[in-house]
Amino acid sequence: MANPTGWKPTMENDAKPGAAAPTGAGLGGATRGLVYEEPLLFEHGSRGRTGVSLPPAPKDYDPAQEIPAALLRGTVEGLPELSELEIVRHFTRLSVWNHGIDTGFYPLGSCTMKYNPKSSEALARLPGFANLHPLAPPELAQGALELMYQLERALSEIAGFDATTLTPAAGAHGELCGLMLIRAYHEAKGNPRKKVLIPDTAHGTNPASSALNGYAVVQLASGPDGRLHPETVRAAMDEDVAAIMITNPNTLGVFESNIAEIAEIVHAKGGLVYGDGANMNALLGVARPGDMGFDVIQYNLHKTFATPHGGGGPGSGPVAVKAALAPFLPLPVVVKEGETYRLVTDVKERPRTIGRLREFWGNFAMFVRAWALVREYGPEGVRATGELAVLNANYVRARLKDTFNLPYETASLHEVVFDDKHQQAAGVTTMDIAKALIDQGFHPPTIYFPLVVHGAIMIEPTETESKETLDGFVAAMKAIAEEAKTDAAAVKAAPVRPVRARLDETRAARKPILRWRPGMKVE
Repeated sequence: MANPTGWKPTMENDAKPGAAAPTGAGLGGATRGLVYEEPLLFEHGSRGRTGVSLPPAPKDYDPAQEIPAALLRGTVEGLPELSELEIVRHFTRLSVWNHGIDTGFYPLGSCTMKYNPKSSEALARLPGFANLHPLAPPELAQGALELMYQLERALSEIAGFDATTLTPAAGAHGELCGLMLIRAYHEAKGNPRKKVLIPDTAHGTNPASSALNGYAVVQLASGPDGRLHPETVRAAMDEDVAAIMITNPNTLGVFESNIAEIAEIVHAKGGLVYGDGANMNALLGVARPGDMGFDVIQYNLHKTFATPHGGGGPGSGPVAVKAALAPFLPLPVVVKEGETYRLVTDVKERPRTIGRLREFWGNFAMFVRAWALVREYGPEGVRATGELAVLNANYVRARLKDTFNLPYETASLHEVVFDDKHQQAAGVTTMDIAKALIDQGFHPPTIYFPLVVHGAIMIEPTETESKETLDGFVAAMKAIAEEAKTDAAAVKAAPVRPVRARLDETRAARKPILRWRPGMKVE
């Protein structure tokens, strides 16, 4: 039958000839259904077609009467002209190409892609929150200010610190803020310093945040157990070091058990201890970085408290500090006076502040979502989050450790790192394994990070996944490992079931095509 529309229907996850049904169906899970090969909007429609119905403008109407002449423009040529139905179908069809946490397991190690409760989404959309203007006077924003104040107190308590700022817009922005606080602290003491120590198991944004603050980065090697050792820190620590930045648990999922001694070494030389809190999901309700000797830490609300992650944001990276750093926190600061709340925005009230990091209050809707989760869970639920995250990661580790190589035998917390050593003999790499997982209906985990593991496969299941989902994922990983032994070529050809097969990622990065032009053909 002819296909006059030009759309190419395919069977999503349609099995290869002779192949077994994908493992984990209904869990991760392989599904079947029509997926359309969808052209660009520019390739739809025809001249004169429209998706709106508006009354004609009066004959004597002159737009210049309402719009400044400098802002007016002539006729816009070359835009697609489509009906409403064409537009709806286009974006609906594109939407089914996406993989998100609401459609399947998303085991990105270190990124903590957990489910976002819809109750939190509903609360963030309450008119009193969603429609509140950021320039509203304090008397008209008491509910929002109280929520911010309470969230600051909760985040301080959970991590064991004295004060918290909600201003930073993301985790990396929080790192920048934390290091600005450290710099301001040393400068106030008349002792500006030049270096920051960073272990090789830290998050990749740490060196960039340090460099942006004018610090030279000194990388420290972790030990054979994946931990940073006191003697390594002691050898590098001097009066020129402003701080050490430690991710704990680190990017191997390993808890830095020497942290108390390391903190003593750094503090003895006048330095501060910065904690990258991106992996706080493992510690919630169980351990507090502030009790371990950390002076400052950033949260990633999207990782730890289930606010949306990805899609361009917005994120949120609150920074918690010990009392010595509190005077330097950025503006605005929420204060409670009697039974009312207000924002401190004037530097005269906080003369030692580092100033403003961004406009307005921060990403307020993220505060609502995070506060809703904290209030719903309570202390017991917060602790259960950390415990279940660690349990799920160790369940995956126990079930896959005989199939994939475990480069570090040290106990894991919230995530586990394997590599492709057992599959290399067949010519199958970590990238091949990740691509093959797509055919099984799962989003690939983080790969080739951390850099201390060659061919790393970094899996973080989080606390929100069920045992059934994890069993489906484990079965898929084992099926790929088995196929690597019997038909390595098939694994290296994956994925074949999605609407797009394996892409040339190097070419896409080096020669991106960012603009469509009439008659364009992409080879």
